[in-house]
Amino acid sequence: MYGAQSSKDLLFPSFVGDSGLHVFRIEKMKLISLPSESHGVFHSGDTYLLVFNSSESNSIFVWNGSDTSVDERAAGAIYSFQLHKHLREKPVQNQETQGNESAEFMSLFPLGVTYLDGGVSSGFHRASQDTVAPTYHLYHVRGRKQIRAAETELKWESFNKGDCFILDTGKSIYVWSGSQSNILERNRARDLAYQIRDSERRGAAKVEIIQEGEEPEEMIKILGKCPESLRDANAEDDKEADERHTKGATLYKVSNASGQMQVTHVGDGALFHKEQLISDDCFILDCVGKIYVWKGKRANKEEQDCSLKTANEFLSLMRYSPTTQVQVVSEGNESPLFRQFFRNWM
Repeated sequence: MYGAQSSKDLLFPSFVGDSGLHVFRIEKMKLISLPSESHGVFHSGDTYLLVFNSSESNSIFVWNGSDTSVDERAAGAIYSFQLHKHLREKPVQNQETQGNESAEFMSLFPLGVTYLDGGVSSGFHRASQDTVAPTYHLYHVRGRKQIRAAETELKWESFNKGDCFILDTGKSIYVWSGSQSNILERNRARDLAYQIRDSERRGAAKVEIIQEGEEPEEMIKILGKCPESLRDANAEDDKEADERHTKGATLYKVSNASGQMQVTHVGDGALFHKEQLISDDCFILDCVGKIYVWKGKRANKEEQDCSLKTANEFLSLMRYSPTTQVQVVSEGNESPLFRQFFRNWM
């Protein structure tokens, strides 16, 4: 259909299941393994397939450059699905777009990534390059009844005395608690930090619990010196957060039984029940800014095969930006940031 090999013909090198990072570029619809010295360098006209294996987790990433062709994007989705099957459906599948990469993706490259113009079809024009520095991520943890973590701007102005924050530097994860934060927020921030370490940093990051006024040197280096006075706690902020989190996500069931994608609204809310995810079906969790595709173990083969295609059709249907982050998770291999939307599933 897209000029790529049929799924039955796709073969992967024997080392693809070995520990570590493996990077492939799609050239004329075929996978070409790249040497380690090329890892972290991406051409804007190409699509790449990456797989990271460790004893704690397995992840597949499809990276699309800003000038990647439709055929190469389609080939990337096919290869991602087939590699997922090849690795016994253990890896989480992720779709990445140039300039909008996830924290999980960037953590693979401690020294940052480099963008080069052109691609295979254009003869790798090297007129310019853009080096992206290592990225840090700041998560704001707040609420009283519905406590949720959401990424926020990396600056001291995002902080306040009444909430908790998680600063993820890749090697270290700092849990910062404001002097007026509540015990539920502190416990939730701590638990989420350990879950990020274990599932997304593969157990390699160090978690440090710190209090307001005890900021370590690395945190000050990243954010600058802490202001003498941060904003005080505001009960209305927690109330507003609870109300927002109550409406915070939408769950849809997706089906192709009629021959085309059908989306059925399941519900809105801060916390869903794990039992709402039925093994016979596939679901989309729309979190505004990021969507998750959940594949049930007994979903029909076509629905499972087209996970990334389904995600992109959903983005088009909802008129979301094509750069919206997409993560495909299979039943039994859900990430902590996905599970936080479900009651008693952490």
